[in-house]
Amino acid sequence: MKKDIFIGMFVGLVANAIGLFLAANLLGKGDDFTVVIDAAAKEGFLGKLISLGAILNLIAFFIFIRKKQDYRARGVLLITVFIAVFTFIFKLF
Repeated sequence: MKKDIFIGMFVGLVANAIGLFLAANLLGKGDDFTVVIDAAAKEGFLGKLISLGAILNLIAFFIFIRKKQDYRARGVLLITVFIAVFTFIFKLF
């Protein structure tokens, strides 16, 4: 059970990282990934960019639900909630 939750958390983190990379490349208009992240941090929309990256977690979540791997889906959901709380706190400061 714990192993499946950790696998789901890992998949959630990887899916969010890939989603962040894709969102930065699509919205960055051909700029380098680090340049886009730096510009997003300076202009105050890094939290929105991270939230866009979390969209891929939905895909992973529903794949795990469809395969009846509920504990892995729970891990993805935990990471998604953690990312939401992180972006909320990031916006406050």
